Amino acid sequence: MKRWELPLFATVPMLLGCAVGPRTQDAYAVLPPPTQPQRLAPRAGPEQITHDTEVAQAWWQAFASPELDALVDDALHHATDLSMADAALRQAREQAGAVAGSALPQVDASFQTQRARVSNTLAPAVTDATQYLYTLHTAQVTVSYGPDVFGGNRARIRSARAAADVAQYRRDAARAMVVANLIAAVIQRASLADQIDAAQASVSINQDILQNQLRRQRLGAIGAADIATQETALATAEAALPSLVRAEAHQRVLIGTLLGRAAGSDLPPLPSLRALALPHDVPLALPSELVARRPDVRAARAQLEGAGADVGVAIAARLPNFQLSASGGGAAQHVFDLFQNGNPFWTLLGAVAQPIFHGGALRHQQRAAEAALDGAKAQYRASVLQAFGDVSDALTGLRTDADALDAAVRASDASAHALGYIRRQLALGDVGTLALLNASSADAQARVQLIQARAARLSDTVAMFQAAGGGVVGER
Repeated sequence: MKRWELPLFATVPMLLGCAVGPRTQDAYAVLPPPTQPQRLAPRAGPEQITHDTEVAQAWWQAFASPELDALVDDALHHATDLSMADAALRQAREQAGAVAGSALPQVDASFQTQRARVSNTLAPAVTDATQYLYTLHTAQVTVSYGPDVFGGNRARIRSARAAADVAQYRRDAARAMVVANLIAAVIQRASLADQIDAAQASVSINQDILQNQLRRQRLGAIGAADIATQETALATAEAALPSLVRAEAHQRVLIGTLLGRAAGSDLPPLPSLRALALPHDVPLALPSELVARRPDVRAARAQLEGAGADVGVAIAARLPNFQLSASGGGAAQHVFDLFQNGNPFWTLLGAVAQPIFHGGALRHQQRAAEAALDGAKAQYRASVLQAFGDVSDALTGLRTDADALDAAVRASDASAHALGYIRRQLALGDVGTLALLNASSADAQARVQLIQARAARLSDTVAMFQAAGGGVVGER
């Protein structure tokens, strides 16, 4: 290794060593050590346990929904984002192969036929000095090679291969993102569908109450003010429906887009919220293992390696460049005489070129490459910190989701009982319309909160799988 290469490539392992961080939970702020499984067991729902384990490639199967499995498989084959990522990967790999091939000896062959007539005052290119009209055939083979004395070609190859690695990891990240976004959209659509059912049930309840109030008005038990109050409650419940229907339709469009289908196209069967089982085992990675798993972090690392190689290319451009070439062939009036009677010719050439004055361009190019390397270092650190933050957020979300679900279940049960009591008391004339209105509103809100709490727990589980590494890869 050249002396100028040592500090350059030594920076990469040093950076990785300091950026990966300790194998402790310090990177996760105040969270317990990940080696100690956490039991997330709300009284109102199934428990979850975090494990320091690798994410399965088909992690979505943990939701135990055949409809969801079919949707993911469809998205992995038809999502436009994945088609673009696959094309970018193929392009980067072919470019890396082209750069590697340019470092090998180049062999070219040529054949030329020339028909000419020259003036009699000029010497013709044939042996007969009296022949001015002639045909000349020339065949030639040229071999050229530039010895990689200062490692410039090797650095170019490393840079091109690093670019291919970046494209590969970005493709893997795109696959993980498509799957996570699809599952999140499916969960959100199922949640909205349940909220629509709850809103329709609330409308039905308020309609029943209004009919009951009208009967009581005819009996003279209540006045017009009570009827107007109940009509307001009914209209309020009906007003909540359009926004929910619109949001549910938007999620359908989003799901169709992720499946590569135009808006308005028929969708495959979509699972309901209750059809999605909550995964029992949730992956949790140690910080250093997380760096090795996440495709976005691996892409940032490959980009860092490529930036280091680019600095080597810029340095080599300021050093002498050596070139060797050889050519051989033959020239004759007849094709079959190309290599007879002294017609063959050959040439050997060795050259060296040293840049002397380029107006500072080469120096500035090196400094630009060094600045790009500094930027790649910062990007790598940012990717690692983002990975740690994603795991911390997802784990905190799972813990708080369990508490929120407990509270939502208790609130829903209590509000349902309270509404039933109030409706019976209203029928007996023991309470007024205001008490019924409050109970009805509280019950509707509690049911919506329960649906949202269940959906949030599923969504944060998806986020935990994605934060721990995704695990969705394609063909290498």
